[in-house]
Amino acid sequence: MGVSAIVLILLIAAVLLFINLPDANAFNIRVERIFVDNDGLNAPSDIRLLEILAQSGTAFSDVLASYRMIILVLLIFATALLIASLVFLATIIALNRRMDEIERAGIHITSLLIRRAENAVVLNNMEFHLTEAAIETLAVLAEARMDDDVLTGAEIEATISGRNAADCDEAAGATRIKRLRDALGNQIVGELLVKNIARKGYMLSIDKDVIRMV
Repeated sequence: MGVSAIVLILLIAAVLLFINLPDANAFNIRVERIFVDNDGLNAPSDIRLLEILAQSGTAFSDVLASYRMIILVLLIFATALLIASLVFLATIIALNRRMDEIERAGIHITSLLIRRAENAVVLNNMEFHLTEAAIETLAVLAEARMDDDVLTGAEIEATISGRNAADCDEAAGATRIKRLRDALGNQIVGELLVKNIARKGYMLSIDKDVIRMV
């Protein structure tokens, strides 16, 4: 409805613009009137002057016709650009709504296979080759998910480093999570797969029954 209204406004503006443009033959009509009203213009110089005026009128008519064509092309281009922009805007809005739905529902993983020997993980049909540190972080999160546990950054660091959680820094575990998300290479996958639960810690937002490690 909005697109139709805007196109209609442009069409009305184009019609008004073309109506208010001067007549392409206005100059020629004036020159012709000079010929008709002045029968005494018989001298060679007068005839030459009138010929020049007539040629100028023809040039003016051609220029005005080209202006009309340019204005028409610009209006068509502006209309097409406006429609394309509106379609693009509608697409972005639809994608944002889709992203909101995905964020509310979480990422749907039917299979998560961790291959520690190969430093690789397969999410559904997507395979990611990670660093050894990223694989270790993901394996710790997967084991915690199978036990329905939520791990803090300090607990993640402690599990990987083998130290006591009280001796580990929360920021160290958070850094490991960030590197894991970066290693996955896809912001949507990284953010939705590894959930950050406020004041509790980190967990995988998938069904624990789909997790396998080899």
